[in-house]
Amino acid sequence: MLTRLWVHRTRWGRPAAGILLAIGLSACAAAPGGHIDYEAESDPLSDVKIDVKPITLELIQEMNARTRESAAIAMGGDTDNRPGKPLPDYDYYIGRGDVLNIIVYDHPELTIPAGSERSAAESGNVVHSDGTIFYPYVGKVKVVGRTVHDVRNEIQRRLADYIAEPQVDVKVAAYNSQKAYVTGQVNTPGQLPITNVPLRVLDAISQAGGLTDLANWRDVVLSRDGTDTSLSVYDMLVYGDLNQNLLLRNGDVVHVPEVGNQQIFVMGQVNEQASFAMGNTRLSLTAAISQAGGMDEDSANASGIFVIRRNPAASDTYATVYQLDASNAAAFVLGSQFMLEPTDVVYVTAAPLARWNRVLRLLLPSLTTIYEATEVNENIRDL
Repeated sequence: MLTRLWVHRTRWGRPAAGILLAIGLSACAAAPGGHIDYEAESDPLSDVKIDVKPITLELIQEMNARTRESAAIAMGGDTDNRPGKPLPDYDYYIGRGDVLNIIVYDHPELTIPAGSERSAAESGNVVHSDGTIFYPYVGKVKVVGRTVHDVRNEIQRRLADYIAEPQVDVKVAAYNSQKAYVTGQVNTPGQLPITNVPLRVLDAISQAGGLTDLANWRDVVLSRDGTDTSLSVYDMLVYGDLNQNLLLRNGDVVHVPEVGNQQIFVMGQVNEQASFAMGNTRLSLTAAISQAGGMDEDSANASGIFVIRRNPAASDTYATVYQLDASNAAAFVLGSQFMLEPTDVVYVTAAPLARWNRVLRLLLPSLTTIYEATEVNENIRDL
């Protein structure tokens, strides 16, 4: 009876003691500061509708067709609003602070000459705060809010009482009254004068030295009379959507923000998880994986390359997941034609063997502890 009891205790006692010791040792992980109890509720993402589409040649062709269609619609807009085509009704209206240069031909006594020491702006007639200028024989002339053509006709008509058939020319020597402003991620932010040459959004950005490397091309903000309008310089230059190239007015502010969240994110089984700014570039799926150091060949599942893209708010589904099966390396040719969009998430899944290895790595510390505890128990028994 004693022999049976000893055998029973020997058979089960050592592992049990080892397990109890392992549990006791693992309890040390519950040291103060090692854990925080919490209760939090999150959105039930399992209930969210998500489309899953394989990246195929047909999908690439469909996306390219939509891009060309969008560009054609953009180019088919209001042609009168395009740069390079003069606006039929555009004219400059004189404002306070402008300087007018008035010439009466064959009558130098009525023209203040401009020479090497005095420019036309310095020798011209400044528009006063009351909106008028003074001219010999004519007196005060109201010029604010009028075109140079109107002012020339009035001066010529009133001079006719003193000069036979006067020939008058009026030009704006200095545009001081009206300005637009360019701020943010441009090389030389500041103010730009509104002149007799139409100033558009792209013109203003160009005169401000162009966009910096941190500029967000897709969300340029035009502020006018307390209202903000979002414009895409990227669409203007890449897709030819010049209907967004609006004519600037006095007091307009064109603000170019930083790239911000206009990035793509590459995660999962790649050699260097990273994010890439997409302020002014187009990046393909293959290029993004390449810039992230390529896939980790030891752990990546080549058939599980996913692009997660948020759908517009009006869509019935929350997001669309595009899958590239690169088990055949030739599939990366398709990936080079699949163009990413800002805020896309590229995720490369792990191979089944890699996932099992991770489970083993999690279990090994506990198994090692149990083994060592059992060995300690054996040594104690031997003693």
